[in-house]
Amino acid sequence: MKGRVHSFESFGTVDGPGIRFVLFLQGCPLRCKYCHNPDTWAYKDGTEYTVDEVVKKILKYRTYFKNGGGVTVSGGEPLVQIDFVIELFKQLKKHQIHTCVDTSGIMFQKKSEKIVQKYEELFSVCDLFLLDLKHIDSKEHEELTGLPNEKIIDYANFLSEKNKAVWIRHVLVPGYTTNEKYLIQLRKFVETLKNVEKIEVLPYHTMGTVKYQQMNLKYALEGVEPPTKQQIERAEAILLRGEI
Repeated sequence: MKGRVHSFESFGTVDGPGIRFVLFLQGCPLRCKYCHNPDTWAYKDGTEYTVDEVVKKILKYRTYFKNGGGVTVSGGEPLVQIDFVIELFKQLKKHQIHTCVDTSGIMFQKKSEKIVQKYEELFSVCDLFLLDLKHIDSKEHEELTGLPNEKIIDYANFLSEKNKAVWIRHVLVPGYTTNEKYLIQLRKFVETLKNVEKIEVLPYHTMGTVKYQQMNLKYALEGVEPPTKQQIERAEAILLRGEI
């Protein structure tokens, strides 16, 4: 089994609990305006690795993440390569390593029995899901990412139905996701889910703009500044504490 890998991070601290080995896979159907990894979009880029090669690389760093950490697979959208992720996690579970996927949920299709079964197989070897809820309103979501959010909402509900541990993440982008109306709607939706262990508000940043320059791509949020302290505090009040 082979997968296309964008890059590795051996000492991650923001992609799940503890110190983590983070594997960034290649390929993503979304085009988020704030994406700081546009070099992960193309499906055929990156470097091909076998599962065994990746496991061997991970085990070299096990000492660093064995106490409360583990391995997180991110992207791109990692579940574009769900078969590779499943096989990788099966091997990691043989070494009692905590596993986590950072996903938008965009690849889920609740009406496809084959895809549902594939996700259930993933659930058997994945300990935690980081779910990026980018916008609660489908039209606004499409404006922000290029696609509507129905599959993502279905996926969030499916995770809840299966009671799989989830951390919800929401990127706070001024002019796009700072509207209190939508933050309140998002909070109310999250309250319907029974499996949410944590909610994270991630302030938008511009650190990825240099990649757009290198790739000769237009940066859609040119001139948009990171959120203010007040915007961050208000979003956290709504999403983390339900102060609506």
